[in-house]
Amino acid sequence: QGQLVESGGGLVQPGGSLRLSCAASGFTFSRYTMSWYRQAPGKERELVASIASTGASTNYADSVKGRFTISRDNAKNTVYLQMNSLKPEDTAVYYCNAIWILKYWGQGTQVTVSS
Repeated sequence: QGQLVESGGGLVQPGGSLRLSCAASGFTFSRYTMSWYRQAPGKERELVASIASTGASTNYADSVKGRFTISRDNAKNTVYLQMNSLKPEDTAVYYCNAIWILKYWGQGTQVTVSS
C-alpha cells in the first residue's frame, strides 16, 4: 500500500522561506509523476507544482512561478518544494500527490504565512 508523508510546514513571516518534503513508500516512486497541491480555507484544492518521473520537466502555477521550486530525489523516494518569498496568500494545507497507474495523497502539512 502506497504512502506519502509530508513534513516541513509551519508558521513563517511574509518574505520568508520554507522547504516541504514528501517521503514515499510502498510503490515504485521513480515511475510516478509527483505534485504538490494546496487548499486554503473555503477554497478548492489547486495544483501548485509538478515534476515528471525522471525530474526532466516541471510545471508551476502562475501564482508561484519564480518563487517555488519542485525537485525530487529518486534514490531517497522523496519530493521537495522549496518556497521562497512567501506571501500571506500562500497560506494553505499543502498536499503531496503521486500519480501513474494509481494515485496517492499525503495527509497534508499546514503552511501559515503571517506577521
